[in-house]
Amino acid sequence: QVQLVESGGTSVQPGGSLGLSCAASGGTFSSYAMGWFRQAPGKEREFVAAIGRRGRATSYADSVKGRFTISRDNSKNTMYLQMNSLKPEDTAIYYCAGGFYDTSSNPRLYDYWGRGTQVTVSS
Repeated sequence: QVQLVESGGTSVQPGGSLGLSCAASGGTFSSYAMGWFRQAPGKEREFVAAIGRRGRATSYADSVKGRFTISRDNSKNTMYLQMNSLKPEDTAIYYCAGGFYDTSSNPRLYDYWGRGTQVTVSS
C-alpha cells in the first residue's frame, strides 16, 4: 500500500511562489497516476492538477492554469507542484493523491491520500 507525505506548505505573500512535494513509499510509484487537491475552510475538496504515470500527460483546474505546474520524478518517487503568482484564494490544505486513472479530476478515483500541507497566502 502506498503512503504519501506532502511537504513544503507555508505562509507566503500574494504574488509569491511556493513549491510543494509529495513523497511516496510502500509501492511502485510509477504505477500510479497522481494528483493534487486542495480544501479551504468551509469548502469542499477541489481538484488542482493531475499527472499521468510517465509524467507526460497533465491537467489543471482553470483556476490555477498558467500559474501552477505539476511534475513528477519517478526515480525519486516524488511528485511536485510549483505554484507561482499565488493569490489569497489559493489558501488551503493541499493534498496529494494516487490512483489508477490518468489525469482524473475526480477525487473518488484516487485510492491513496496524504495528510495534507497548509498553504496560506496573505499579506
